[in-house]
Amino acid sequence: MLEIVFTDGRIGSKAVKIVGVSENAKIVSKALNDDETALVKKAVVQSGFKGKNGTFVEVFGPNGKIIIAGLGDKPDAVALQKLGGALAKKLFKDAVACYYVEEIKGCKLSLAEIAHNVAFGLTVGSYRFDKYFTKKKQEEYPSLEQVILKVKNPEAVNESYRRFAALGNAVRYARDLCNEPANYLTPEVFADDIQRLSYLGLDIEILDKKALQEKEFGMLLSVAQGSCNDPRVAIIQWRGKPDQVEFDCGLVGKGVTFDSGGISLKPGTGMGDMKRDMTGAAVVVSSLKALALQKAPVNVIGIVGLVENMPDAMATRPGDVVTSLSGQTVEILNTDAEGRLVLGDIMWYLQSNYNVHTLIDIATLTGATMRALGNQYAGIFCNNDKLCNELIKAGEASDEKLWRLPLGEGYNKMINSDIADMKNLGGVNAGGSTAACFLERFVQKGNAWAHLDIAGVDTEDKGSPLCPKGSTGFGVRVLNYYLNAKS
Repeated sequence: MLEIVFTDGRIGSKAVKIVGVSENAKIVSKALNDDETALVKKAVVQSGFKGKNGTFVEVFGPNGKIIIAGLGDKPDAVALQKLGGALAKKLFKDAVACYYVEEIKGCKLSLAEIAHNVAFGLTVGSYRFDKYFTKKKQEEYPSLEQVILKVKNPEAVNESYRRFAALGNAVRYARDLCNEPANYLTPEVFADDIQRLSYLGLDIEILDKKALQEKEFGMLLSVAQGSCNDPRVAIIQWRGKPDQVEFDCGLVGKGVTFDSGGISLKPGTGMGDMKRDMTGAAVVVSSLKALALQKAPVNVIGIVGLVENMPDAMATRPGDVVTSLSGQTVEILNTDAEGRLVLGDIMWYLQSNYNVHTLIDIATLTGATMRALGNQYAGIFCNNDKLCNELIKAGEASDEKLWRLPLGEGYNKMINSDIADMKNLGGVNAGGSTAACFLERFVQKGNAWAHLDIAGVDTEDKGSPLCPKGSTGFGVRVLNYYLNAKS
């Protein structure tokens, strides 16, 4: 993993010099001597560089390479994070680099905040999942080992950076989990990895298949019964306010480690991506890891349902009726609408057994939400305006944006069944809203609840400054911003 160093000391001559410049600003930096400044200004004129966000000018001077990085107009925290991510790729073949932290025209952030956000972008932007390559050539791996941020009061900056470092660690952990192939990350293996996190001070309980049967997790077990890999449920607690009994928030994650669709088999094209149908669970677990690393003064409990949805002689059939942990009955019209079954049971269990009254579930739940919002926003469905507004605000700050989608009695009626309390599919229209209405039936009276549907934003097809191609870990940042705001 890339090493981030804060210092106000002398920088070695081998380090690439990086200077940030906002749009249409003059090239003025203490990092550059007169000869370097003249060389840079000449290159800027020749290249037509204006300082737009994400643009760069490279100069090779007598003392080594210099990169002038465009910050755009009035750069904010997100812009600086994206700069850091872009630099991680720009510096691919350089061993050491130094970013000179200086005041930026039009930027309201302090020098420490500038350093934090650039460093955070470098941390998440340098992520790679190379675990299963065996024949990759050495030159195909990054050479970058260390980025130094030259800043005043480095000890204080480093201390306050710990919150960002913890969040970066958690985002990378979520991506690791989601990129794992399903034959390695089974429900049992996932649960074992969660249990390992107890060293951070997290209180963790794992429920195995026998316990789930005894407690009557009927919907969750119906999803898992076609697989040879037994299900698990993990309950993870972080008590940053040990004297407080109540939890400030409960997080609920869908953890379908592979979703074939069951008897309602998915098309073969793209089915390999269904190893990531456990992204919601990965985000919940990683969010608890972040809070523990940050030692955040907040009480949060998470629960994840870990199952594999496979076709088999024992698999649930379309037309079956199952009884949920809540006692409500569900007609299964389509076994590929399984995530809501897992979530419904674990939501009910969390509310019934722990002192939690604010609930947020997160899941790659419906293609309908993805078709509505694409890869620009995650959908948020919510029964509480205050909770919804707080999450949307956290999404803006973290650049994991949420767009509110509707609930309502009209959508709720669409999941009424002729032979049971409800059915697990509402029809061809409004699939995101009917799925959310299904979950709302498992929210106990008086509790605030939000459902985040991250289908469409959980993966990056082409790569971006903060994420290479693959899993994004979307949700870890927005939940962390929201939860820290409550502390």
